[in-house]
Amino acid sequence: MSNPLKQVFNKDRTFRPKRKFEPGTQRFELHKKAQASLNAGLDLKLAVQLPHQEDQNDWVAVHVVDFFNRINLIYGTISDSCTEQSCPVMSGGPKYEYRWQDENRYRKPTALSAPKYMNLLMDWIEVQINNEDVFPTNVGTPFPKNFFQVVKKILSRLFRVFVHVYIHHFDRIIQMGAEAHVNTCYKHFYYFVTEFNLIDTKELEPLKEMTSRMCH
Repeated sequence: MSNPLKQVFNKDRTFRPKRKFEPGTQRFELHKKAQASLNAGLDLKLAVQLPHQEDQNDWVAVHVVDFFNRINLIYGTISDSCTEQSCPVMSGGPKYEYRWQDENRYRKPTALSAPKYMNLLMDWIEVQINNEDVFPTNVGTPFPKNFFQVVKKILSRLFRVFVHVYIHHFDRIIQMGAEAHVNTCYKHFYYFVTEFNLIDTKELEPLKEMTSRMCH
């Protein structure tokens, strides 16, 4: 993590606990393998590819949890400037507005402020990744049949965090000197979701121009 991000997260703030991988588990070993590829400076396009003889569900699960932790952290860096006043609507510029829908309070797509949307989103993802029926932690426990369906929804919604941060708060990221960190995280995320076809092309539209420059 870059120093500006460390400084922000050493402040007295409340952040969600990370979902950790238990040492000794297959998922922990995969996590280490994924991290080693990144630390070795391997091309991000290659780093996201499924290692030989590894299970695709396990590989995807490890990355979803990792992206949740990292994107949650990125949003935290700009959360003090993303307020009900500055961002009364969760959007990505004038063309894109994101409405929240879930199985509880918001059964119909509802327009919300960006901070409220983000809180609901992070809470919702945390519930998914800590649900043993969706993200089983025991080796040998099968993944549910709708695993990829859930994963696609999680990643599509996490992409919206990037859209909002890049379009509405990137000046804050630059001010903090965290631009390189955020760009690397975005590239890693983009290569991963395109490698496994986990986000519809239409959903990627808002950052299309930036992505074509950044991700060759």
